[in-house]
Amino acid sequence: MSATSKVTRTPPQGAKERPIKVIARNPRARHDYEILQTFEAGLVLRGTEVKALRAGRGSIIGAFGRVHREEVWLEGIQIPPYEQGNIHNHDPLRSRKLLMHKREIQRLIGAVEQKGHTLVPLEMHFRGPHVKVVLALGRGKKEHDKRDDLRRREAEREMARVIKRR
Repeated sequence: MSATSKVTRTPPQGAKERPIKVIARNPRARHDYEILQTFEAGLVLRGTEVKALRAGRGSIIGAFGRVHREEVWLEGIQIPPYEQGNIHNHDPLRSRKLLMHKREIQRLIGAVEQKGHTLVPLEMHFRGPHVKVVLALGRGKKEHDKRDDLRRREAEREMARVIKRR
């Protein structure tokens, strides 16, 4: 799916009824990492960044999270300058701070320090007027794990095809 697709989904039951508009997804994340846990965090942005995201521009492919001085930062996220912006446009590749609860940050600090664990953004979306990032704690997959996943998915597809023909 492209980064500019206009997909909306409904929030879980019991949550505030705010429409969710997906801005960008990172399809490589689930292929390259085993997802252990997910978090939703707010993203600190400047005005022209929000306008560029509302126009459907932005990419989280190749982005990653890091914990620095008990704060979580998102590196490598690309939000191109707003076309109608002026001299106050933003740097497209700057580090952006994530807004999370202190408990979640403490949990992440312990988890990221373990060997092989990293923070990977899975999806960026609007929840009402706010930009949110779904961040995953993941462990890198080995090449044979990726091949096993591909074989398993192919077998599931083949079984679905056979069942559908009957």
